[in-house]
Order: sequence, then C-alpha cells, then structure tokens
Amino acid sequence: MKTEKLAINGKRLQKTLTEFAQFGRTANNGVTRLALSEEDIEARTYFRDQCEALGLQVRIDDLGNMYSLLPGKNPDKPPVYIGSHLDSVKRGGRFDGVLGVAAALEVIRTIVDHTIDVNTPIGIINFTNEEGARFEPSMMASGILSGKFDKETMFNKTDPEGVTFAEALRASGFEGKTENRLGEATAFVELHIEQGPVLEAGELKIGVVECVVGMCCYEIEITGTSNHAGTTPQRMREDALTAANVCMTAFHERLSKLDPALVYTMGRFNVYPNIHTVIPNRVVFSIEARHQDEQVIKEVETIISEVIEACPLESKATKLWGRDTVWFDPTIVKTIEEATQSISHLYKRMVSGAGHDAQFIASTVPTAMIFVPSIKGISHAEEEETPWEDCVNGTNVLLETVLKLSN
Repeated sequence: MKTEKLAINGKRLQKTLTEFAQFGRTANNGVTRLALSEEDIEARTYFRDQCEALGLQVRIDDLGNMYSLLPGKNPDKPPVYIGSHLDSVKRGGRFDGVLGVAAALEVIRTIVDHTIDVNTPIGIINFTNEEGARFEPSMMASGILSGKFDKETMFNKTDPEGVTFAEALRASGFEGKTENRLGEATAFVELHIEQGPVLEAGELKIGVVECVVGMCCYEIEITGTSNHAGTTPQRMREDALTAANVCMTAFHERLSKLDPALVYTMGRFNVYPNIHTVIPNRVVFSIEARHQDEQVIKEVETIISEVIEACPLESKATKLWGRDTVWFDPTIVKTIEEATQSISHLYKRMVSGAGHDAQFIASTVPTAMIFVPSIKGISHAEEEETPWEDCVNGTNVLLETVLKLSN
C-alpha cells in the first residue's frame, strides 16, 4: 500500500501570502514595504503573532533579525533554519522575500498539525533590510552576521530623509539583544522566487540552486572638451559621448563572445553638460558582469582594461565592487534535489544571478536555496507574479528538505 506523502495546506499558504501583501499594498497590487518602515513593522508584528499562535517564542537580535524555534527531540542539536525577508523595494512584488517567510511558517504549521516529532529543532528567520532600498547596502543584517559588514558603519547609514538605520531600528520596537544572533546551525535553506525567466521558459517547477554567481562592477569615465555644437568641425571635436559609444560597442563585441553564461549590463549612464547645443565634455557610465566561473570574471576585467586603454579620449575605469562566487553546501543541495525528485517535480540545478541573504549566511552555516518560477522573469516590480501552485510546490519541497535535514 502506497503511503501518501506529507503535504502543506496550499489554501492556508495563499491566505498567509495575501495577508502579508496588505502591508504596504500599492494601487497596482504590488507592495512598498521598506525596511523598518511602518509597513514593515506591521508585517513583522503579523509574523510574530503567527509564530506565537503556534506556541513558538520569538526572539530578536541587535540587528532586528527575528527568530522563532520549534523544539526538537534532541534540543542539543543545532537547529535547521528556514526563512528569508519581509522588506521590499519601492513598488515591488508580493512574493520576493516574503514567500520564504510565509513558506517557513507553513512548514512549521504542517509539522505541528501532524504532530511530527522532529529530531532537530527547526527555526524561522526574518532578516532585516535585505533589499537595501531604504538603507544601503542590501543584505545589511546578514552581512553583519557573517562579518562582511561593520556594524557601526552600517548603523550610521541614512535613508533619504536623513534617518539612520540605528534610529529607525530603535523606533521600530524590533531592536533586540546581541546574544540572540544566529549561532550554530545544522543548515539554512532559503526558498525564493527565481526573479528570472529560466524556470518558466523550461517549463520547470523547481530550481535547485548551487551558487550565487560572482560579479564585478566598474565605473567608466571619459573626458573630452565642450564646445559649440554648431561651429566646431567634426574633425576638431573631442566628443566624450562619441568616445563612450566606441567603448560601449567594443564591450558588446568582446563580452558577447566570451562565454554563453556571462551576463553584463551597462545600466547607469550620465552625460555632461547634457545640453543639445554643447559638445559633451564628460561621460560616466557603469558596466557590471556576472558569472559563476571566477576566471571568466577575470577575463571580463582584462577586457574592460584593454578597451579603456584603447579609448580615443582620456578615460579611466574604477572598480566599484566585486564578489566571488558563493557555492552552496553540496550535501544540502543534494538533499533539496532528492526532496524534489521524491515529489516528482521537473527541476534543474541552476545558479542565482541575484544576491540573497543565503550567500552571506553560507560563510558560517551550511546553506542552499530553492527557486520557484517567476512569470516572465519579472521581479522588483508590481507586475511580479508566481502562480499559487508553484508557491505550494516550492513549499512542499522545502518541507521535505527540512524533514530530511532534521531527522
């Protein structure tokens, strides 16, 4: 006789996600829920209430990170943690981040409903200021936890109104104690929407995430000479915009041939003095590239240097930031894959081009991620959408993974 596999309550998960979407809801069915804003405080309060309704105690650390823990039969074993974040970008979507928190709640509810005795404690985490939309940089709290960011520096970061992170955290009522920080853990698993088109295009239901890819970001500055647009002959011009176009074309021609998996973007562009009757004397633009192979990133940096050296005008390239590829724990990745196979979902092993709290936590805790599809790959926009069925699929994979890891 075949035993039916344990499954979450899909309608309850949908109701939870719908409730969260009311906190900061926008006119076009998105959300604006900036870190430690009134809307974020409402979502945090709702999350705490739901945890306490399950009989879980919620603790908060000095960064505002929220933790709740379901005891296991062996309380001495380090917990298995699941979760994500509740804050959003301005006019963002209803699934980014919050799906991971709502799914974690549903996993705990399902375990409690079925009175399952887990060997290892299972905890939920809501990380503070993942998006960095109000206080830069993104993934601030997980960055402090992992030693990537300095706490004092981060606490002095200000929002556009001049409010510091420290002031906003204190006013929110969600400033806790340092001793409540994430400590030793068996694992951390983060469920997230893909924020890209790969799964939907492949008609796949689950992404088993192996890594967060490495990247580099440069600012390119080209300097020419301003002069009258009507009186200066073409052959006598030092047009910074024309020179920038030469460089950008060279970037496209060379980077597009480097590796099929490489993605690169020239996303910010400023021209000065930006007057239609004046020849541009200065152009500043950004170029970033992402790939899981660090050697490919090094080749990108070489190309950037060579293109700038060949620029017809005075130019320079300044590296703004970079990161190495973060590979997730292979045992946990394999556990997620086995959980997906046991539920018979179509899936693929894949990489994440976007950053997540999991990439920082991976330096201190064995970590991996699960992706579910994003319709048309849209995210960080009100149009962001993930079918309810896919939310359920991902949460069931999370449940199966947690049960495997905790036992």
